[in-house]
Amino acid sequence: DSLRNISNSMRRAARAVYIAGQGQVPVTRLQGATLAEMGASSIHSAIEDAGMERDRPTALFVGNMMSGILSSQQHLGPFITHAASLGNIESSTVEACCGAGGAALRAGYMAIASGLHDTVLVTGVEAMTHAEGTEVTKALATASHWPTEGGTGMTFVSLNAGLMERYMQKYGVEHISFAPFAMVAHRNAATNDNAVFSTKSVTIDAFEAAPTLIAPIQLFDACPTCDGGATVVLTADKEAARRSDGTVVRVAGSGAATDVLPVREREDPLDLVAVRMSAQQALGQAGLSVHDLDVCEVHDAYGIMACLSLEAIGVTPRGTGLEYANSGKLSLTGATPIATFGGLKARGHPVGATGVYQATETFLQLTRAAAANQVADASVALIQNVGGAGSSVFTHALVRE
Repeated sequence: DSLRNISNSMRRAARAVYIAGQGQVPVTRLQGATLAEMGASSIHSAIEDAGMERDRPTALFVGNMMSGILSSQQHLGPFITHAASLGNIESSTVEACCGAGGAALRAGYMAIASGLHDTVLVTGVEAMTHAEGTEVTKALATASHWPTEGGTGMTFVSLNAGLMERYMQKYGVEHISFAPFAMVAHRNAATNDNAVFSTKSVTIDAFEAAPTLIAPIQLFDACPTCDGGATVVLTADKEAARRSDGTVVRVAGSGAATDVLPVREREDPLDLVAVRMSAQQALGQAGLSVHDLDVCEVHDAYGIMACLSLEAIGVTPRGTGLEYANSGKLSLTGATPIATFGGLKARGHPVGATGVYQATETFLQLTRAAAANQVADASVALIQNVGGAGSSVFTHALVRE
């Protein structure tokens, strides 16, 4: 059944889908950012970047997880549409917890590929830090299996701590081996003005000395709660998507898969099945392999999740993710650059917006507009947004043409 599902999902899109422009606001904490302001600002920036009139997009897909819980505001489609003065276009919210941005991107992709729309907006937006920490923790936990996980007091820190402990025991590795994920992310965030931790460097000594959250997870193993908003313009019009130097960026493949929600009920919790399947779908549609990737933006909310994702995608065999990370291959000049603008760890993780930030940043990489964060000659990229502890995963392959 799994092979049949992958085969069905690898069917080529009826029409090519291009990214015409991008916009993002700085990821912040405790700065009073609102859903309306962040959504509208990123939309206006993206439309301006695309060189389009505001009335050209005919649909808006909004990725968000917690607006109803933390801001008492559901119905973000018309809410953001009105804030951005987009008129009476189609609009709706897409929810897949931490993977909401990637899910919204896939919805926009399908709207273009199917021929229902010619140009659409995909926005991710999340406001978290205005709420009390305990309230945010509980809201995040609703992305777990509530009867057996969140409702019993488990959090995503404890769920990832369980995965990390299991990995360390199975492969005989020590906590310090996870340091490269944090160090690479913070190093890249230092040259990203939109990163929440653009001034916080992490040394290996600081990594090991950081306070423990839930053993073995320490402070620099985990991403921060943040506020943020990002938008991309998707279009079927190749000429409208063409940059001044002639470059176009095409969404060459899109994949999505799910896994068992309760982590303990999975056959092997260290095997992220949905990560693997969605990556295979996206790469298969694009006619690419993992060996073609110049950039691989994984969902590095926790070091253990980045490690398991690299293994599941096929960048490195199972059990070797830490060896791969410690070889220097994840840096901007390495074989598989990740977190090129800081990732979830240091750019920040405004949950429902994260998948769209990945798209905006990768668009900058492929159009060679990433400045100090540029991966040399980047032409092929994979972006992957994960909901929960690997329970819903959305993967896209982007190529420069």
